[in-house]
Amino acid sequence: MSRVGKYPVEVPQGVTVTIAEGVITAKGKLGELKFVLSPDLVDTKVEDNKVVVQPLNSSKRARMMWGTTRARIANLVKGVSVGFQKNLEIVGVGYKAAVQGSNLQLALGFSHDVVLPIPAGVTIKTPAPTQIEISGTDKQIVGQIASEIRGYRPPEPYKGKGVKYAGEQILRKEGKKK
Repeated sequence: MSRVGKYPVEVPQGVTVTIAEGVITAKGKLGELKFVLSPDLVDTKVEDNKVVVQPLNSSKRARMMWGTTRARIANLVKGVSVGFQKNLEIVGVGYKAAVQGSNLQLALGFSHDVVLPIPAGVTIKTPAPTQIEISGTDKQIVGQIASEIRGYRPPEPYKGKGVKYAGEQILRKEGKKK
């Protein structure tokens, strides 16, 4: 039995959730998000400001999609009402970030600056040259952009230089001994 899927998704004030032709749509103050349901595996209903998801049969695939569908719907509702945010920190001498127009420019110790175009639906801010704030309504896109930025220069274990998530603990290694 799914531990995630059995709980209904609460729909907060100011968010409307509709289901039409196998697509669930959530509209809120931050925008509109859609998700295509699996109509042959799960049954989704909106009742009393709650979204209830039930599997249609007891197959393994239906039980897997039960929890997944409920989690995706919860992310839609949270995204259009509150939004998602990831914070990154840059550690290293000369490493910095700046937003220029619709691009994020990163100086990460390479011979050239890394230029990353900012996709639609995502807002990137740099309150300090060594901090990056990524926010948006879609949890998957926000996490993907944060992962791509971190992937350009992941933190290394000896000095901790690189791009890391805010609050991330880097496992440090001891250097050479004489």
